[in-house]
Amino acid sequence: MSAESGISTFRDNGGLWEEYRIEEVATPEAWKRDPQMVQNFYNLRRKQILEALPNSAHKMIAQLQEDFQMLVITQNIDDLHERAGSKNVLHLHGNITFAKSSGPHQERKYYPVKGWELKLSDLCDDGYPLRPHVVWFGESVPMLEEARKEIEKSDIFIVIGTSLQVYPAAGLVHYAPEEALKFLIDPNAGELSVPKGFICIQQDATYGIQTAINMIKEKGDHL
Repeated sequence: MSAESGISTFRDNGGLWEEYRIEEVATPEAWKRDPQMVQNFYNLRRKQILEALPNSAHKMIAQLQEDFQMLVITQNIDDLHERAGSKNVLHLHGNITFAKSSGPHQERKYYPVKGWELKLSDLCDDGYPLRPHVVWFGESVPMLEEARKEIEKSDIFIVIGTSLQVYPAAGLVHYAPEEALKFLIDPNAGELSVPKGFICIQQDATYGIQTAINMIKEKGDHL
């Protein structure tokens, strides 16, 4: 979704995991072993995100609010949906523009990060160093159940730009109602395994969303 804004992806060719090992920067064990390295990694990601701008796909999604009651559920840790104008955004894997405690009460409070750099000397109210508000591999996904409940109520369900390889988030595609209008938009959509009933659109986010919007308009009163 954010690749068209110049944000590095994790799993595509040239993605971040080709430069870094997951175990080094995206697990609780990595933080315990070398918190400065982890902090530096996410500081660089935050700097890149703050320098990026929402792309046309982000803006088209925000415009859908004018005609639909809409919830954006994102695996991305950037804030480009919000900057594009989306008002109702659920971040499954956190939001890098915020920090949280590295202590035992991580989900109690989120702290806005001023600028791009978070330092180990920046402490939460409980005195623990602040860590990125990001769900690491091996951690639970606090917003997963809320996302599932919302998807189960959907009339239109659009999945954009995912490898469907990151669980448990990838499993959410199975909760869309059978009668819902369902789309999967991805340049590799034809190679992905999706549940029955999905309309696969093999395009990037910008063109794919426009294609989906056109199909939704065509169905009109039949929804």
